Amino acid sequence: MLSLLTDLLWSKVLIAVLIGIGIWFTIATRFVQFRYFGNMFGILTAKHHEPDGKHLSSFQALILSVAGRVGGGNIAGVAVAITIGGPGAIFWMWAVGLMGMATSFVECMLAQTYKSAESDGTYRGGPAFYIERGLGKNWKWLSVLYSILLLATFGIAFTTLQSYSVATSLEDAFGIPPYYSGIGMALIVGLIIFGGVKRIAQVAEILVPVMAGGYLLIALIVLAMNLSAIPDTLMMIVKSAFGLEPAFGGGIGAAILMGVKRGLFSNEAGLGSAPNVAAVAHIPHPANQGIVQAFSVFIDTIILCTCTALIILLGTAYDPSNTDTIQGVALTQASLATHMGDYGRMFVSIALLLFGFSTILYNYYLGENSVSYLTKSDNHGFYMNAFRVVIICLCCTGAILDLGTVFAFADLSMGLLALVNLIALALLFKVAKRILKDFDDQRKQGQKTPTFEANRFDDLEIDQASWPNEEKNQ
Repeated sequence: MLSLLTDLLWSKVLIAVLIGIGIWFTIATRFVQFRYFGNMFGILTAKHHEPDGKHLSSFQALILSVAGRVGGGNIAGVAVAITIGGPGAIFWMWAVGLMGMATSFVECMLAQTYKSAESDGTYRGGPAFYIERGLGKNWKWLSVLYSILLLATFGIAFTTLQSYSVATSLEDAFGIPPYYSGIGMALIVGLIIFGGVKRIAQVAEILVPVMAGGYLLIALIVLAMNLSAIPDTLMMIVKSAFGLEPAFGGGIGAAILMGVKRGLFSNEAGLGSAPNVAAVAHIPHPANQGIVQAFSVFIDTIILCTCTALIILLGTAYDPSNTDTIQGVALTQASLATHMGDYGRMFVSIALLLFGFSTILYNYYLGENSVSYLTKSDNHGFYMNAFRVVIICLCCTGAILDLGTVFAFADLSMGLLALVNLIALALLFKVAKRILKDFDDQRKQGQKTPTFEANRFDDLEIDQASWPNEEKNQ
């Protein structure tokens, strides 16, 4: 039943909705992801910390979202997409990524617009908040449904799957028993998550640039070793996407399906997960964070997923004529080993360990955001600590369990999560256009750093405490 529902959702409904909304948002925002592409790089040299010490900077929010986007999907997910959908799946991952940049811009801008100021001075936000505030109290049921799906998908299922992926990879590369890996992850994760989102962001700020930069460096070495073969490989990806490559004939349907599915799994554009992190940042205008989060989709799909695809396709481990070929992370490990020997296998395992670890922290924060939204009561602290204990237990058990059913449940719940969020984004797109127009108009007037005056949008039910007057002067 899970498989039947998942196939229906992914093979028909979500492909149409995801691509349709991506194209709609791209055209209606006048290709915002390309218009402001140059501005995305400004975040890398901008001030990284806010002086009050209470909030995350825009850079920290970017790093935390990259920690979530960059994970197993970039290593194992790309390998699965190529194995099932052929090289052409990578082309459709690119298409979903480029269109998804506009979708991510809109959802993260809305998350900033409707964020809520907490009693300790920090912010919370995300789809649950912009559904309730943006669509009104009559839609509260949809925000509750989204929060439950987010908790089940990221907080529970994906945390378990990441633990399993890391433990499996370490066992394959170093012979470490999975239960040792599970215990180790549980101890380290426990020490970090009890420190709150600031500690998670501080860890991610160090870990993510190192792991993403290291993976990119290895990929560039492989590309340099196979420079002459790159044009033909890229052409094979494009031809295969349209069923024009003889070796992969008849696979266009599988290529599109796997490209869209693995593309969303990897970059999460439209899923509504990244807005939970985007809302935490302290910035002068909601569109700023929309631009930043669109950049994180580019980093994930266009850069890192392409690196993995080329490592596989330029190697000799992948054989499309062999139905028993190795799959998943093992294929990526074997492919890198064909370029760099056994050191390549060990590197992928270490990379997956770091990617998986950072993603577990990200998944925890998404679950925490849902728990916070669903348990606004005197027992809020009890529920939060109970959830932290559950996460620690999942790190242990996920490493040693047979997770076939969990994989199927995660696919289904992720699809439902995306559907709920995409419906909300479609209904709130007029609001998003207003916020973007305000940003565009200020830029046209020569303001290099547009500021958001919440009192000019009184009809939008914005939490005024989240946009204090002093921000306008920054």
